[in-house]
Amino acid sequence: MESLTKTRIWTYRVAFLAFVLISWELASGRIASEFFISRPSAIAEQFFAWVMSGTIFYHGAITLLQAVGGFLLGSVIGMCFGVWLGRAQLVAEVLDPFIMMFYSLPKVALAPLFVLWFGIGIDMKIYLTATIVFFLVFLNTYTGVRAVSREQVAILRLMGATERHVLFKVVLPSAITWVFTGLRLSVPYALIGSIVGELIASNRGLGYLLANSAGQFDTTGVFAALIGIMIMAFFLNATVKLLEIKAMPWRETNSSREMSI
Repeated sequence: MESLTKTRIWTYRVAFLAFVLISWELASGRIASEFFISRPSAIAEQFFAWVMSGTIFYHGAITLLQAVGGFLLGSVIGMCFGVWLGRAQLVAEVLDPFIMMFYSLPKVALAPLFVLWFGIGIDMKIYLTATIVFFLVFLNTYTGVRAVSREQVAILRLMGATERHVLFKVVLPSAITWVFTGLRLSVPYALIGSIVGELIASNRGLGYLLANSAGQFDTTGVFAALIGIMIMAFFLNATVKLLEIKAMPWRETNSSREMSI
């Protein structure tokens, strides 16, 4: 039953994608100017040319390095601060307004400062990406830690558990769902940080490829670069999803049971 449902869903997806691409191909040059929307066939040809020349792999590797580096750095720091402030209520109360002020600030606005502080190299993009990712992971981790049942913590305390025992036996297992929610939300923002850094100051990466094509009024190249970015985002999301399944196998089991019902 479950396999039939998945097959049907994938059939609908392929049919929808084919409908969009065919409609786009037919509309280009007839309903809308090809200069503004290009054509799927031309975009595929440009993307294939980049693949064969290695251009997409070279620039994609740079963007991937920056996105993954910033994602890992921001995630680790965000989780550590989230757990710490989630357990240190007084410190959290003191820092709360300052954290919210920085969280409300559009992180892209920090890009010019990062250029001044760290230059225009890969380091700048990694730090900018880490800053964006940090707040998403931190707030989700903090919320998850604060949502831990106080009754469970109190029972462990009565049994003589130390803070370390409470942390690893109750807090982290209970908050892991929130942590992975933050990680999943952070994946596209990690790419945004890397791409924005490349758009501002770079001569390599998918962001540079995008800006370079736009500067030449090459709509086909812009769409081809966007395809590369979307493919990278898909695989990064799939990787995080796989890690989530490995860390929380019971969620996948519950989902399968619900599908069978």
